[in-house]
Amino acid sequence: MLTIGTHCYTVQVMNANITAALAKAAKTTKGKADAPAGTAVAYLRVSTDEQAKSGAGIGAQREAIEAAAEREGWTITAWYSDEGISGGKGPAERPGLAAALADITEGRAERMIVSKVDRLSRRFKDSVMLMEAAITEGWPIYVVAQSASTETQHGRFLLRLFANLAEDERDTISQRTRDALAVKKAQGVRLGRPQGLPDEVVRRIIAERAAGTGYQRIANGLNDDQVPTAQGGAKWYPATVRAVLNSQRAQELAEGVDAVK
Repeated sequence: MLTIGTHCYTVQVMNANITAALAKAAKTTKGKADAPAGTAVAYLRVSTDEQAKSGAGIGAQREAIEAAAEREGWTITAWYSDEGISGGKGPAERPGLAAALADITEGRAERMIVSKVDRLSRRFKDSVMLMEAAITEGWPIYVVAQSASTETQHGRFLLRLFANLAEDERDTISQRTRDALAVKKAQGVRLGRPQGLPDEVVRRIIAERAAGTGYQRIANGLNDDQVPTAQGGAKWYPATVRAVLNSQRAQELAEGVDAVK
C-alpha cells in the first residue's frame, strides 16, 4: 500500500517516478472533492524540439482528443502538454503530466484523455503504474487511438498491450540509432548536429550544469535572457540544453570541467 497525502494507491510494483509524480499531484487537505460529471483533462506530448517548434504533432493530438470528447459528450476543462520531452522520461520529470494528475486528484476533472498510449509513456512500467493508480482511484484514462478506457476489462487489456508495444518500439528505435551511429563512427563521420551556438552560450550552459543547476532551470534562464537556440528558436527546453551538453563542441570546451553530466 502506497500512501500519498490522503490518497492510497494499491500497486504491485513500486516505482519512484510514479510515486513522485503522484505525490506532487496529491492534496494535503482531508478528502477529495467529487469531480464535475463529464469533465476531462487532456494530456499532450511530443518528444523533440522540432515537433514542439512546428506544433504539428501537438495539433494532431489536440484534434483527435477534441473529436473524441465531442463524440463522448465530455467537457475538457484543461489542456496540459510536455513539449520536447521523451516518453522515456518518468512522470515526475514531466511538469505537464504532473499538472494533469493534480487536476484529477484534486477533483477538478473526472478523467484524463490522451491520443495514444505512447503519449502517456514509452515505458511499459510507467504506463501500467499510472493505469493501476487510475483504476484504484476511479479516475479513468481514455486513449483515443484505441477507443479504450481503464474503466473496462477489455479496455485495460488493450491499453496494457499497446503500452508493451510502445516500449518495444522505443527499444527498436534506440537500437537502430545505436547501430547507425556505430557505422558512421567507424567510417570516421563526425557525429552530432553542427553547433550553431556562440561559444559563450555553450560555456554558460557547461558552467551552470557544472555548478549543479538542473536542465529546466538552465533552460528557464536562457529563455528569460531571450537567448536563441542553435537553430534560431525562441524557446529552450531541458532536452535542448542536454543536446548542447552532449555536442562535440561542448566536449571540446569542457576540457578540465569535471562536473558536466
